[in-house]
Amino acid sequence: MIDLDLVALDERYAAVRERVAAAAARSGRRADDIILVAVTKFAEPDQIRRLIELGHRDFGENRVQNLLQRAAMVEEHLARLRVLPQTLGRVGSNAARSLIELDKTAPAIGAGGKEPVRWHMIGHLQRNKARKACEVSRLIHSVDSLRLAEELQTIALRRDKPLDILVEVNCSGEASKHGCPVPAAGPLAEQIDTMINVRVRGLMTMAAPDVPETEIRATFARCRELFDEIRRSGISEGSFNLLSMGMSGDYEIAIEEGANIVRVGSAIFGEHPADPDADEDEAPADDLD
Repeated sequence: MIDLDLVALDERYAAVRERVAAAAARSGRRADDIILVAVTKFAEPDQIRRLIELGHRDFGENRVQNLLQRAAMVEEHLARLRVLPQTLGRVGSNAARSLIELDKTAPAIGAGGKEPVRWHMIGHLQRNKARKACEVSRLIHSVDSLRLAEELQTIALRRDKPLDILVEVNCSGEASKHGCPVPAAGPLAEQIDTMINVRVRGLMTMAAPDVPETEIRATFARCRELFDEIRRSGISEGSFNLLSMGMSGDYEIAIEEGANIVRVGSAIFGEHPADPDADEDEAPADDLD
């Protein structure tokens, strides 16, 4: 029997991939240059499994508890698939290769590879939940203070494994948004760059909701200019090369303005009836420090 919900998912996913490719072309790049992070905040388990079957490998969560639950579910699913080499052999999709192309030190992907799925922690991260987030996160998008970075450094030293992070910047100027102020981003990135096992890979920002496109574009352009400025300083020995901007409502604009990571939830998985307009990156108020 055909599952109409999964058919709709396939169609939405294909449409997003096409729009990512078109936006990349408009900015003079290829679709392969863009990492599409599927935000699983409201996704059903069968939807996540379906995306894996389609070859998708980058997933994001905005709460640590959900991140751990989703990652465990996916690992169990992949463990069952490992008895079918022909299935695992399909993991090398363009989106799955993107982070590897941008970071040559990352583990290989493929049948028997160590990293068949990459989890991105995209929401506000409490210091007391950082250790658990580090257990499964390939990239943490939301480091906005030196205190959090120092906590991550302590964790990374204990694990004796480098941890990749992005500095979250509040480029929209909204008081309700997380992220360090624009003038503080460069100094914060420089301080993190002195840490032994934490690698600052780039920046992340969000545009304000329900504002004109010109304002959204200005926010992303501001972050891109800041990103270029920090990168030109030679920080992180040339591996400062990830710019995470854009969600379901504005990811095409973000790509046009220079993003190479976009975080898309509802445009792939469908609107959630209880919270159709919720920011895909934002943690609820009770998840704050």
